[in-house]
Amino acid sequence: MARVLVVEDDPAIGRLLHRSLTDRGDVVTLAATGAAGLSMALQEQPEVVLLDLGLPDLSGLEVLTMLRAVSQVPVIVVTAQDDDHTVVRALDSGADDYLVKPFGSEQLAARIRAVLRRSAQGSSGESAVRIGELEIDPASRRVRVDGEQVELSRKEFDLLWLLATRPGEVVTKREMLAGVWGLPFGNGGDRTVDVHLSWLRRKLGENAAEPRYLHTVRGVGVRLAPPGSDD
Repeated sequence: MARVLVVEDDPAIGRLLHRSLTDRGDVVTLAATGAAGLSMALQEQPEVVLLDLGLPDLSGLEVLTMLRAVSQVPVIVVTAQDDDHTVVRALDSGADDYLVKPFGSEQLAARIRAVLRRSAQGSSGESAVRIGELEIDPASRRVRVDGEQVELSRKEFDLLWLLATRPGEVVTKREMLAGVWGLPFGNGGDRTVDVHLSWLRRKLGENAAEPRYLHTVRGVGVRLAPPGSDD
């Protein structure tokens, strides 16, 4: 059972989502505008938010950006928009997952379970990891490089932590997509991984051509290792 906030302006879709989620035991709150959704997100403290992009007052991306300024609640964008540009913008703005309408109730339930499972990472008593001058603390979800704190999105941290749990090992894109997004490989999933790896590299002060910690093994995957380990 989860506390779910649905931000959806279409009454029919809102009712369908409400029925589908309550049938599986979730506690559901509905908001028909972006402003109402932001207010309810702060008041109700949901465990996950389902966010439509086509809202009457604010765009879903604006809502997502404002929500991310005050909360790290998992957000699944639920929309009919499936173009790559919109997907990338939503992920860049802090979405944890992206689900294109129409979809089945079982798929939605699986996505919710996946983001809730990932949001619980770091609360299991796992110890901090240090690789060179890179420090990763799963309990506080804080990352430092050369003593300076690095601000990562939820997905960026989850991706880095997945690599950190297997230091020196090559992790494939398939494993990253399954471990971080809970999705099978294919249908553009490799682009999702590539985009997040690019953002993560930038925040760690490196790039694919001059890696410091994220070392690409062409055609295989990525391994997290200290600087100079490719020498």
